[in-house]
This record gives sequence, C-alpha cells and structure tokens, in this order.
Amino acid sequence: MAKPRPRRASGPALSLPPSVEQLLGDEAPALLKALSAESPVSIRLNPFKPTPVAGEEVPWCADGRYLMERPSFTLDPLFHAGAYYVQEASSMLIEQAFLATGLKGRDSLALDLCAAPGGKSTHLASLLTSGSLLVCNEAVPARRGPLMENLWKQGRGNNLVTGSPPSHFGRLEGLFDLILVDAPCSGEGMFRKDPFARQQWSEGLVRSCAATQREILHHAWHALSPGGWLIYSTCTWERMENEEQVLRLVAEGAEHIPLAVPAEWGMLASDLGLRCYPHLVKGEGLFVALLRKPGQLDEPAIPKAAPDGWTEVRQWLCEQGTLALCEQEDVLYASAARWSAVLERLKTALKVMAPGIPVAERKGAGWRPHAALALNELLAPNAFGAADLPREQALTFLRGETALVLGSNAADPTGVRLVRYEGLPLGWMHAAGDRWNNGWPKAWRIRMR
Repeated sequence: MAKPRPRRASGPALSLPPSVEQLLGDEAPALLKALSAESPVSIRLNPFKPTPVAGEEVPWCADGRYLMERPSFTLDPLFHAGAYYVQEASSMLIEQAFLATGLKGRDSLALDLCAAPGGKSTHLASLLTSGSLLVCNEAVPARRGPLMENLWKQGRGNNLVTGSPPSHFGRLEGLFDLILVDAPCSGEGMFRKDPFARQQWSEGLVRSCAATQREILHHAWHALSPGGWLIYSTCTWERMENEEQVLRLVAEGAEHIPLAVPAEWGMLASDLGLRCYPHLVKGEGLFVALLRKPGQLDEPAIPKAAPDGWTEVRQWLCEQGTLALCEQEDVLYASAARWSAVLERLKTALKVMAPGIPVAERKGAGWRPHAALALNELLAPNAFGAADLPREQALTFLRGETALVLGSNAADPTGVRLVRYEGLPLGWMHAAGDRWNNGWPKAWRIRMR
C-alpha cells in the first residue's frame, strides 16, 4: 500500500444527544472520550481476489482487517482492482446477521434497498452464492455512479442495479428471500468519523429520519417473501430509529431473531437488536436487527440460457450456458438465466439502471469488452492477451494516460489487451494503429499525484 496521508483536522467539539446520555447513564463519559479519539482504520478483503494485504482480524467478519495506519488508498492499484473495500468495522456485523438466516450456500434473491455507496452491497454480494441475485437499489441519482463503480470493481457476477424509490418495491409483493435495509438515519454513530454528522444532528432530524425509516420498512416488508429475512441497520443510537422501528414490524407479524455473539466482541444486546458503541467496540456506532417473515421460502426455478445472437461476446464469458444477455443503451449485460423471469418482473416496477454485469459495449458495428468485465469473475481466462504492469505503470494506467510499454499489438488479433497488477486484472488497452489506447473509464481515473 502507498504511504499514509495526513489526517484531516477534527470537526466541532463533541457532545452527546440527551437521549444517548440517558440511555447510557454512567457509561456516557466513556463514550464521549472514545468519540474524541481517532477512528480505527479497517478494510474488508475480497475473498475472490486474494492478495497479500495483511492486518489484525475483525472478529465478526472473516475477511475484515484492521490496519495500523491509514495509507493513501487512492494510490494503491490493488484498491482499484477490487482486492479490498475500505469499510468501517462495525458495519461488517451484517455478516453475522446473514449467517443467522441460514441462507449461506443457498441460491437466493436478495435486495439491498438503500445500497450506495456499496459497502454493505459488496459485502452481501461476497456472502451470497454465485447463483444468487442481489438487487442493489439507490433512489438518489448522484449516488448511483459510485455504487456501480464499487460493485463492478469488487467483481462478483451476481448483482444488478436499480434506481427507484422504496415505494415502488411495494409492487413486488413477496418477491425477495432476503432484504437489507441500511436506513438513512441521524448519524450519531458517525460523530467521531464525520464532522458533518455532528453539525446536522437535531431532534427534528431524528423524527424526520424515523418517519422515513417507517415508510421504507413498510414497503420492504411487503416485498419480502413468506419465510424471508430482513436485516435492518442504522448508524444511530436513537431508540426511535432502531428498536421502535423493529417493534412496528413485530406488531405486523415479524419474528425478531436475537443475534448471539461472543461477549468479548463488545456489542450490547438491546431488547430488539445489537448495538455497537465506540468505547466498547473497535469501530463506530451501529444498530442491527434480524427479522423473519412467517411462512416458507420457495426454491427458485433453474432455466437454461436461451440461444441469442451474441456468440462473439459469449466467448469472453465463463459458464456461458448459465448466463442470459440483454442489451440496454448500447451495452450488453450478463446475468444468471435462472433469474430472467425475475428481471422481467423487476422491469415492470422499477427503473433498472444495470440489468446485470456490463460485459460489452458497442463500437461501430461490433462490440468491445466493457471495463466492468475486466474486473469481474464472469471473464473467461485467456479470452484476451494480458500484460502485467509494475506499480508505477499501473498508476499511469489508472490515471487514464497512454504512456505504457506493452509491446507490439500485432500478436493480439482481438485488438484488446488485459492489463493486470500483481496478477489481478485492472482493465483494457485497445489497439489503435501502432499504439495502445487506455480503456480505464474517465469517471474512475486517479487525479492524485
């Protein structure tokens, strides 16, 4: 990793909301002291892109690691290759909620209803099987670009992106086996890490967030299949935004499933969920609860991929017989054929931004591989020639520059070469006469020197 960067200056003076002081009682001063300390630095390794990155293990997440100091992630090619995701450690607790559902190893239809910027989405995608489908929804247009970038860099082939308000999911009655609602909240748990969270907090914000959470959970509950599971999380400590929201679902018939975790992890079990406090846990503030809808989950059908006219593109993909391709705005997307009927149903109710993993984009009368395919597990080995770059050349590539020494392009009849760093794919270089053009997306380019 690159050398550490200087830490930003701290924000306004810290104080605890009265409700939190009342909730914690004698422990409130210990929390306030912890909020004045530096936040721990943590990442979540990508199990599908093994790398030598090391660190202290996060106890509740198999791939979570604490780092001794914060490096310049922007200048680490492994970060851009999707070898790890920079994620706050407490938020990785959703792994324990997922494991408690019993869905591990089962092909499932899942939804992350409030997905951007993608920390919990990429985590959930890594926990789900390759035959599952994770719908990652973000209603705010400006937040969808970072969500897609993060999902595509992590490289799982089991997700798609939608951009609809939560109310539209009420039209999909009983569809999803698993729904994650990481709800917008008043942000008390981020007081240490985010000065803006301190500035914006007010009792009015708490009430406003609670109303929004009620509406989101109402629609999520309708979209959940009988026998399905709902994970609810926030980064606040307000009961109005946490336990009271869970209590409303219990009143509608939900079963609250307590999460049993070792006492040494430091989480506190409330009556309807788990709480993380920075003076007890090596992480920020979090609340998480697991609920189950009465009934029995159905097993999804397993149709085969139907023949189509994209034979050339299919040769670039693994497991061709299990994938379905569809074209949207001059981009070809791949997804598991078993979910084709579900995808059509999603399109009737939602704004589907990316109906699968983008694998090809139009170039003249033909197709060329999409940037996301280079980073994805769907890419077939040896489909394209490859060049391994040292660190400085990898950074040159990631800046969008073309001053790369790749040698002659005569040996690449496809006109495309995959560039890699430490064995991990980064992206494409495209032959243009006697030179190579950089295929790294402009929106993803490094601007730091």
